[in-house]
Amino acid sequence: MEEDDQRELRLLLSSSTRTPSDAPKSSAGTDTSDHPLLDLNLSMSISTLQPSATEESHGYARSLQLLKQQTAEQIRLAAVENAYAEQIRELTRRELELAEQEFARAQLVWERAREEVKKAEKMKEIATRRINSACLEITCYSCHQRFRP
Repeated sequence: MEEDDQRELRLLLSSSTRTPSDAPKSSAGTDTSDHPLLDLNLSMSISTLQPSATEESHGYARSLQLLKQQTAEQIRLAAVENAYAEQIRELTRRELELAEQEFARAQLVWERAREEVKKAEKMKEIATRRINSACLEITCYSCHQRFRP
């Protein structure tokens, strides 16, 4: 049974360290000197590559600090944009008030102009009536007939 375990271990070691083309044709003629042993130091060295708890906490603290700086910068930019938007709103409100005042003035000018046109039309009617009455009084010297427009 122990020999089967050793064979199985050799097969496992040979399959993990060699490619399938490197595998021996028969397992009966192989011995332990043909196969490299598992390097246990390599397995242990993986754990030494991982950062310690203090290094991890320092890395997290650095990441947190960078995140806080980025957040503070974004807040500052948002505040600047907000102030700019508020200034634009105030300017727009002032322009709207000026436009409303101009519109009110334009309406007054329009009303005055319309009243002036009405007055001019009335004056035209009065002048036309006077001309018509004056025309009725005009007579022709040669025929003594009244002029008719």
